[in-house]
Amino acid sequence: MDVDRDRERCLESLTWAIEQLQGKVDIAKLDKIAELIIQAMTGPWRYFHTPEHIFEVGDSGDAIEVLAALFHDLVYVQVDQGISVNISRFIAPFIKETPGHLAILDAEDLPSDRSFSLVLTVFGFAPSQRLSPMAGQNEFLSAVIAAKSLESLLSYSHLAQIAACIEATVPFRPKSAEGITSDEALYRRLLSISQEFDLGWTEAETLEITKRSVRLANRDVENFAFPSSAHFLDNTWNLIPETNHDLKNTNAYKVQGYRLSIQKMEGFMNFLKPEVVFRQFHGEPNDETYQRLINNTAKNLEVARLYLGAKLVSIAIIEALAFRIGRDVPISTMMGELPSSGFSTVQLEHFLPKISSYRLPETPIEHDALELLEKGRSIDSFYDVKNSPTATFVVKSIGFAALRQLLKHAKAFFQDEISAEEFLSYCDPAVVETVTKGVIQLFESRKLAMQQESLNRHSAIAS
Repeated sequence: MDVDRDRERCLESLTWAIEQLQGKVDIAKLDKIAELIIQAMTGPWRYFHTPEHIFEVGDSGDAIEVLAALFHDLVYVQVDQGISVNISRFIAPFIKETPGHLAILDAEDLPSDRSFSLVLTVFGFAPSQRLSPMAGQNEFLSAVIAAKSLESLLSYSHLAQIAACIEATVPFRPKSAEGITSDEALYRRLLSISQEFDLGWTEAETLEITKRSVRLANRDVENFAFPSSAHFLDNTWNLIPETNHDLKNTNAYKVQGYRLSIQKMEGFMNFLKPEVVFRQFHGEPNDETYQRLINNTAKNLEVARLYLGAKLVSIAIIEALAFRIGRDVPISTMMGELPSSGFSTVQLEHFLPKISSYRLPETPIEHDALELLEKGRSIDSFYDVKNSPTATFVVKSIGFAALRQLLKHAKAFFQDEISAEEFLSYCDPAVVETVTKGVIQLFESRKLAMQQESLNRHSAIAS
């Protein structure tokens, strides 16, 4: 990660966008803004929401989109474990912290601030409102910082358009109880805002502002519609450690901790529907493009659910076996350490047989899931190898139909509805026996390594 290059690139983007909008180009101020953005985007827990992500989201040639993209992920409370001092000064006059959540100050405590009021109205928020990480908290605070950072450089019309783009990036929102989409609601608010703040937008201009916001929001989640499920899962694997910080302790995180991270992602994938990932508003995007996005997302979600389900079943077997020696066992104890540069490791997979004759996948989704398990995602991650030898062994041994049934028992085990041994009783006995022997052989290999090292030391002393 080249922080200096990212900062330089951010400054170039800021300068270009301000020039395009005929704003005030204050290089000294813009340099401080670039530093602020890159510091936030290179925090210790950022693996997906990084400088590269904001540059990709803003890669459109539209100045408003560029600026909105640079700011839209500035605040990410659950990833960063709070809000840094560097950015908190922009929002501290308007926000209070109470146990367990943030909230907007009461009306009588809010300072008179046109930029903040503008953003508040764009989001449809109100004084005293409790903020939720799952309902626009991070995007709202990011938009406030954007408005306060840029208010001396751009018009209020531009600030409102930037805030509208950031508001649109609040993800995965279904229609309201009245059947109104979030984009239609944003459009209606923007019509009122134009009058309230005397921005002078026509209905046609407001429509285009909303369409631009949808365009940016769709680009923010474009990885869901990647043609390759492997590339989609690469991004998923970068998201997991952002909210599962124990995984940073490579080879020390626990079996249960790893399982919980996979379980949360599997639950999330089962919750999502393609129609709430991508949006369409008044022909943006066109029907053909929108249908392609929906179709690709539907396929990727199906593959991901099956892939993650297989990972969950295999780690459930490992976790249940780990219960025989303890409740807080590192995953490296059961499966071996991750390979590292210049250091050869013995892993559980080395003791699992290759299965050449097995029940073939029955659908394209099953085929893709098995290929991902066996051959792997596109890239390794720091906390996991890209392929899944144990899950591959399980799937090839029992088939996907049996796997789906076993997943139900695995989830019952995770919820303490059945014991570890009861879960293992539902598994194929040959699979359990093979994995158990593999773990024992892994332990034996470590024992032999310890004995050999001891012999080497004694020989060296004797000579």
